[in-house]
Order: sequence, then C-alpha cells, then structure tokens
Amino acid sequence: MKAPNNAKLDKLVADARKSYASRENGYRQRALKLYPWVCGRCMREFEQSNLSELTVHHRDHDHDNNPNDGSNWELLCVYCHDNEHQRYVEQVTYGKEDVAETATHNPFADLKSLLGKSD
Repeated sequence: MKAPNNAKLDKLVADARKSYASRENGYRQRALKLYPWVCGRCMREFEQSNLSELTVHHRDHDHDNNPNDGSNWELLCVYCHDNEHQRYVEQVTYGKEDVAETATHNPFADLKSLLGKSD
C-alpha cells in the first residue's frame, strides 16, 4: 500500500484555508462598512474591542454569493449565527418548513427618519 503524500495534502489544505480567509475578509470588510455594528437578531451592539464576535451571515447560505450591495448578508453575533446555521441544518435534515423562516423584526426599519431628526 502506497503511503499518503502528506506534503501535497498539507499544501491543499493550506491553499483552501488561505482562499477562504481571503474571500471572507473581502466580504466581511464590505459588510462592516455597509451595515451598523448591531446583531440583526438579538440587537446586541458592537464596538471595535468586540467586533470579532460579529459575523457576516449569508442569507441564502451560499458563501460565494457576495453581491456588491450586500443584499445577501446580515451581521449576526456568533451566538445568533450558530443558531441560524443549526436551524438551517434541521430544515435540510428534517424538512421542517418553519425552522428556517426569516426574521420578522427589522431593526433598521425606521432608521432613515431617525437619522433625519435634529436635536
């Protein structure tokens, strides 16, 4: 039996991680510029010191679908992001239609009028 070529496998894994990190950094930076630093589910607010706990979630679960307008992204804290992915897995696994329903709360629904107010 032929021994596995670990160097080739290590290079493949390293290249995949580098590609993922590069792709993630691109859309993450764009999403952080587009959206307020607030979790779209639990409304937790973030600042520079804890920004690593805010993730970019792909609404359609396709990490390669990154439109420039950010329409496939939402910012979620790590906890809400894990919950969203677990709900998606359950929907796919068990076929429960109501498991992966979209959020009904829009935290930024009245943002334009709030920004227009002067003190």
